[in-house]
Amino acid sequence: MKKAWDNLRNRYHYSVVVFKELVKTDFQLRYQGSFLGVLWSVLKPLMLFAVMYVVFVRFLKFSDGTPSFAISLLCGTCLWSFFNESTSMGMSSIVNRGDLLRKIHFPNYIIVASTTMGAMISLAINLVVVIVFGFFAHAHYTWHVLLVPLNILQLYAIALGVALILATLYVYFRDVAHIWEVILQAMFYATPIIYPITMIAQRAPELAWVEKLLMMVPTTQAIMDVRHNLISPEDVPTIWTLVNNPLLCLLPYVASVVILWIGVHVFRKHSAKFAEVL
Repeated sequence: MKKAWDNLRNRYHYSVVVFKELVKTDFQLRYQGSFLGVLWSVLKPLMLFAVMYVVFVRFLKFSDGTPSFAISLLCGTCLWSFFNESTSMGMSSIVNRGDLLRKIHFPNYIIVASTTMGAMISLAINLVVVIVFGFFAHAHYTWHVLLVPLNILQLYAIALGVALILATLYVYFRDVAHIWEVILQAMFYATPIIYPITMIAQRAPELAWVEKLLMMVPTTQAIMDVRHNLISPEDVPTIWTLVNNPLLCLLPYVASVVILWIGVHVFRKHSAKFAEVL
């Protein structure tokens, strides 16, 4: 057993070292030259939350009436910022590191993984802020908090899978950046972040089926699961409370694994030619 472990460690030692250095470098360069530095990883989602809270909650009355909706909005904003950042930056990571690929030999996927891990570090910082704010914003912390790491892992798997696919396409087609920007914008408004998902059926009962359809989207399901388990299990619905069919409830989880598998498969198939194309 020890011999197998030593062989595994020796085999991937170099890759782990490169991965750590890339994560460290990317995170440091992200805020290089700015006065507040790493504090922007907290201030950006807080500022975005403030704008959305004033516009959509105070003026447009997008709320489910529960006291925890404000902190749920903040949590959703942080989670979406992670998905947005990890996929967008992961998409261009290979092209941005083209000079490194031509000089040093190491697994190309490390570049994409390091970029998404940098976004994960920012998310971890933001979630600490969410938890602290939750004590003053009527959050109800229960044992469900123990499930949050699994929900975060699922969201990371989705983001990594998408980032690998986009990174591969971006090497050959730069237009992918503009297309993905539009898709992200559409996904943001389709995901119940600035509005409660129950608002759909309340304002248009004939569209109650849309709630179930949205919950089938893996990103929506993962974000709602995090908010449910972290903020308030009583106030935040999940796919298990909106959809009665257990098999349908499992679809987003299966889709998450499939997205990651497709991302890895597509990336591995084309990564050998990246240095030549770049």
